[in-house]
Amino acid sequence: MHIAEGFLPPAHAVAWSVASAPFVVHGARSLTREVREHPESTLLLGASGAFTFVLSALKLPSVTGSCSHPTGTGLGAVLFRPPIMAVLGTITLLFQALLLAHGGLTTLGANVFSMAIVGPWAGYGVYRLLRRYGVPLMVTVFAGAFVADLSTYCVTSVQLALAFPDPSSGFLGALGKFGSIFAVTQIPLAVSEGLLTVLVMRLLVQSSKGELTRLGVLVTGGRNRKPDTTGAVAR
Repeated sequence: MHIAEGFLPPAHAVAWSVASAPFVVHGARSLTREVREHPESTLLLGASGAFTFVLSALKLPSVTGSCSHPTGTGLGAVLFRPPIMAVLGTITLLFQALLLAHGGLTTLGANVFSMAIVGPWAGYGVYRLLRRYGVPLMVTVFAGAFVADLSTYCVTSVQLALAFPDPSSGFLGALGKFGSIFAVTQIPLAVSEGLLTVLVMRLLVQSSKGELTRLGVLVTGGRNRKPDTTGAVAR
């Protein structure tokens, strides 16, 4: 992630775009509903998008045709659920492709699928699972951000392996090579992102307790609770 402009075969680029489109459309509806019903959440939505943009703009060279960097999607997934992050992540990737030459327009669908869809869903799933078993909030936030980061790169490895299978060992051989190279830089980055996300969440607990309570991250009095399943579905 980000896979560079023109790096994927056209058929792969189109396929990943088609796969990403329903998630982005659903996310746009969720985002519109959130802003319409809770306009006070606009500032926190903007902060979540900015957090993703800044972290994912920190680019480190990695596998040919791609790069390593934090993703920043775990925070927004915890706060607003993965569908909304599909939109915020897509906007981030689009601006980075146009303004920073990170990724590209032809590979936007593939990058969206890995960073804005799979990453947030994987991170949020781990966060919800740990909350269900009473794990402290900051531990679950760290785990969610860590998994969101690593799962993004696992999907990117799959995408590159599908596009460029190894001549002798095929898809599995290429997957092992891409994954092992990414792991060298991405595991430390995922740990760092998890710690930074915890710091940001601590600041939000101090400054936006009311909004975090409405979103189900906190309850009145500062005690954590299990996420409201009904509210999660509604949002």
